[in-house]
Amino acid sequence: MLSGCAGTGSAGPAPGAGAAPAPASAPRSSPLPAGTGTPPGTLLVADFGADTVTFVDPARGPLGSVTVGTAPYGLAVGADGRAWVTTAEGVAIVDTRTRKGLGRIPYRTATGPVTGGEYRGGGMGIALAPDGKRLYVGVNVPDGPGTVEVIDTASRRTVGTVPVGRRPFDVDVARDGSAVYATNHDSFDVTAVDTRTLAPRRFEVAPYGTEGGLGSWLKPHYAVVRDDGRLLLPFEGERLAVLDPRTGRVAVERMTANTHQHGAALTPDGTLLAVGTGPIGSSDEEASLTIRTADGRERIVPLDGPHEDVAVARDGRTAYVTGGFTRDGYWNGITVVDPTTAATRRLPGGERPLGIAVL
Repeated sequence: MLSGCAGTGSAGPAPGAGAAPAPASAPRSSPLPAGTGTPPGTLLVADFGADTVTFVDPARGPLGSVTVGTAPYGLAVGADGRAWVTTAEGVAIVDTRTRKGLGRIPYRTATGPVTGGEYRGGGMGIALAPDGKRLYVGVNVPDGPGTVEVIDTASRRTVGTVPVGRRPFDVDVARDGSAVYATNHDSFDVTAVDTRTLAPRRFEVAPYGTEGGLGSWLKPHYAVVRDDGRLLLPFEGERLAVLDPRTGRVAVERMTANTHQHGAALTPDGTLLAVGTGPIGSSDEEASLTIRTADGRERIVPLDGPHEDVAVARDGRTAYVTGGFTRDGYWNGITVVDPTTAATRRLPGGERPLGIAVL
């Protein structure tokens, strides 16, 4: 679920060895009173500019934070209330009901020194299998191809590592759990992985081509999986690449926002939400949220300043857009958008918040 667009730390066990969780740091929030828990609808954001995740009341703002590791990027939350967070150091586990850290699983993949910033090594996109039994983590290796690491959520051990493309920004799972898709920014492709055999297939997704010194804004960033199994990948508010993973064919549809695009989400009725970050190339327009219905009609909601990712409330009536942004120009908050009326309001939340989930 994320551009030009990871101290010291262990690269994790050698390939083939299981990864045991390391102790997590103590939470920075105050302990919850006895008999209470995190209310449904609370937002959880990954603080890319810190080493925490922050719980955010969607009406008032931050409730408290939990330490997870350097430069948190993406997160996934299971039905059991556990959040899995990609950091530069490993996959952190947080109990969202008690707001406590439960440990961290090191990567098998060697990712170099633990750093922060846009090009850091370590975890990026992340997704849970529909049954919650496996976790799929896109791991960036600076200056080289990345991997998808497969984690058994019951044992918290890495059970497989699959080679993918460069900088796996986003990871998504097929609705039936049969495949996982890594969107690889720097190699112009999506890697589809059979979740039974872990066999990978590469699909080039490059509506602007791959040659001629293309800027980072003309490469794939985020995807969503439609009900029919096709992947939707927005580019520059100009083109929507529609990948059919059964055939590898890519159809291109027109978009209208004309702004660099990152995060994407689907509402329950199949409406695509795509985050426009603002100017990157010479012709890009301001930041926005594209609301694109299943029949291709678009509504463009202006946003104030750069943004990165988006999550949608379960009823589809509210979208939450993070202000973190993997490039410069980020801000420490969330824009709340009503997709029906296009009304917006700004909400404080987190330190350079990137990944987001609605609990």
